[in-house]
Amino acid sequence: MSLLVTLVTPLGRLLRTRRPDESLSIRHAEEVAAPRTIELRSPAFEHGGVIPDRHCSLDLGPNVSPALRWTGVPEGAVQLLFVLEDIDVPMSRPGLHTIALLPDGLDGLAEGALTTTDPTFRFVPGARRRVGYFGPRPLPGHGLHRYGFHLYALDRAIPADVPLPGLPAVLAAVRGHVVADGFLEGVKEG
Repeated sequence: MSLLVTLVTPLGRLLRTRRPDESLSIRHAEEVAAPRTIELRSPAFEHGGVIPDRHCSLDLGPNVSPALRWTGVPEGAVQLLFVLEDIDVPMSRPGLHTIALLPDGLDGLAEGALTTTDPTFRFVPGARRRVGYFGPRPLPGHGLHRYGFHLYALDRAIPADVPLPGLPAVLAAVRGHVVADGFLEGVKEG
């Protein structure tokens, strides 16, 4: 155990019962309400399964995005919205790890594909204004965290010149244009 983990673990234990209201998850946002017709999965972990350290950040792993596969994106979808959130972070709202717009026509992402060097992805700042893939890293001592991998199919692309400083701007831009969604949940112990 690293010195930092040793020092932070008592804080995690102290905050163990502090969790955001799950209704604040993007999964419950009216702007993205749509039929759940997309089947989202990963070869790295099953729905509800433990996310391997390889896909975690900071001291847990090398922060490599997991491979993802999906089916059920309806015809007419022109863009995809991907969001990774920590549903159990000890804050007032779920923590946003990754927000990205993906081009239509994809049926998955290879392991490590979610990088800021790929010009076909448009990343939006998430928690702490981070851009790009930022994998799970629950607060040590805080307990089990659920991580929601969300995929939304859009029938209208968000134009590149529309500023997207964060999730509220994304939600405003996609309102009325989400035609399907998919959800995959993984867990990690803090």
